Amino acid sequence: MQRVYVVTHPEATHHVQELVGGWYDSRLTDRGLVQATRIARHLREIIPEGADTALYSSDLLRTRQTAQALQREFGIAPVLEPGLREKSYGVAGGRAQSWLDARFIFPPETGERLDHDEGIEGGETKRQWIQRAYAAVSRITGDGTGHRIIVTHAGTASWAIAAWLGIPLESCAYLAFRVGSGSLTILEKDDVFHNRSLVSLGRSDFA
Repeated sequence: MQRVYVVTHPEATHHVQELVGGWYDSRLTDRGLVQATRIARHLREIIPEGADTALYSSDLLRTRQTAQALQREFGIAPVLEPGLREKSYGVAGGRAQSWLDARFIFPPETGERLDHDEGIEGGETKRQWIQRAYAAVSRITGDGTGHRIIVTHAGTASWAIAAWLGIPLESCAYLAFRVGSGSLTILEKDDVFHNRSLVSLGRSDFA
């Protein structure tokens, strides 16, 4: 059996300051640091002692801080993976959320959604975002480790989950898994049929 634990970073400064996150390098709040510790301790309780475990993290500060809490519990250094970053909002990153809201062009209900231009200079399309996340998960899951912890962002978590489940990129035009910040999702692959399962989604009672 193989397991993947998708952790989303807890409360960060851009949340409380109502700023656009994305690639803006915000940090965890004091509350977020406590949440990260609680998530790490919970994972230490459910992953068997001595199990072959690997830790991967987005390279942004708020996810690195979350991964540091896990490093303290497991004694393993995180492998930084830029492909696990949140969606890039280009020039909107770090600006007031209201600035983005006034300019953002929402995707159509029908028609082109993956390559839709949201009207923000330098921002990623949904396809670009998913492609890099899928590539990151492919690199991570190729290591043969039994237990893999992935520290990412609430948006990108959908693509980490979808990649593990083998959902084709083109099928992600309407896909979204509802997970919030400071959450834990558990994925599993059995050794008999090699099926991949979504064991639990977005547990977030770590506050």
